[in-house]
Amino acid sequence: MPIQLVLNANEKNGHKPVKIFTSDVDPQALQQLKNMAALPFVYPHIAVMPDVHVGIGATVGSVIPSRGAIVPAAVGVDIGCGMNAVRLSLNARQLPDNPKALRTAIERAVPVGFDQHARETVKASSLSALDAGIDRIVAKHPGLLKMLRQFRLTWARQLGTLGGGNHFIEICLDETEAVWVMLHSGSRGIGNCIGRYFIELARKDMSREYGHLPDKDLSYLVEGTQHFADYIEAVSWAQDYAMLNRREMMRLVVESLKPVLPPFELTREAINCHHNYVERESHFGEEVYITRKGAISAQEGQLGIIPGSMGAKSFIVRGKGNAESFCSCSHGAGRRMSRMEAKRRFSTQDMVEQTEGVECRKDKGVVDEIPAAYKDIDAVMAHQSDLVEVVHTLRQIVCVKG
Repeated sequence: MPIQLVLNANEKNGHKPVKIFTSDVDPQALQQLKNMAALPFVYPHIAVMPDVHVGIGATVGSVIPSRGAIVPAAVGVDIGCGMNAVRLSLNARQLPDNPKALRTAIERAVPVGFDQHARETVKASSLSALDAGIDRIVAKHPGLLKMLRQFRLTWARQLGTLGGGNHFIEICLDETEAVWVMLHSGSRGIGNCIGRYFIELARKDMSREYGHLPDKDLSYLVEGTQHFADYIEAVSWAQDYAMLNRREMMRLVVESLKPVLPPFELTREAINCHHNYVERESHFGEEVYITRKGAISAQEGQLGIIPGSMGAKSFIVRGKGNAESFCSCSHGAGRRMSRMEAKRRFSTQDMVEQTEGVECRKDKGVVDEIPAAYKDIDAVMAHQSDLVEVVHTLRQIVCVKG
């Protein structure tokens, strides 16, 4: 489906166009998009995915191309958050009758919430490379070192851990009843510290040098300054950390399943992709920084993962390389309501009913993740038929939450 809504450029106010691949946008999100379009370095327009919803400063589900500046809050604090999925050489008939055995095995292998491993599980060579990188960053930013102090000895033990919120590990079946493992996580506590530190740094820089903004959370760092260069180095480090975190977590999950499943092999890795990140790319004849805040890359032929909620479908997709979206698509269903509103509106009984058939937590601690708090994934997918084609449709049978 083509672009459904366009916020036209306003030459008088310097606003760039906003091209939206849905008509389902709430007023607060629209105002955020107008604020973003007023940033002087946006080029040539902002693209908005069909899972769009309100974020902090920048709208979730937006793709922001920029020349000469980056908004740290648009990248966010879960830097490099994203997805990983693999297909196993098993089908539904080979799974245990009681799926709780699968959930228990995963929960034993992968710490969730604020927990971490008792010792490092990642290869020493990988840890050494990360250690050298973070040492360079904190040497230039003693203030960041203070924030990281609690993670100095723990970030290595958080590699291969899930976290909380909307992060998850799932066992799924596709349309042929083949078994998949899919997971969602990011750069954990250390990425959060890096994100918060540079967001605050951008605010301080803007208050001194760049004047008024429609939203202080849209404070930006200017290319050519030391803070910009340091942010690029730090955000790249956190994105590498997030990628390794998902890879290590997947390794641990696969190993945990071997004792409770028949012998199997990995027959396909769909992709290990970020959906909160910044990258240098070429679009419309220009080299720009592309910030995908709740969006994934969907270059022509590129595989991606679009998850639904705990009780809905998920999709393995192939990108169509749509130029107007900056070769992007949605990162999921997108929230329809805030976590607070979901907790106010729904009960644990609602959670039980809406996750029927899925082995997962159904207590009040995860009511904010209830399927009804999210948009209809089928509607979201229908709005991005110009962006991706569906390769596999997955339904979850086990979901592990933090």
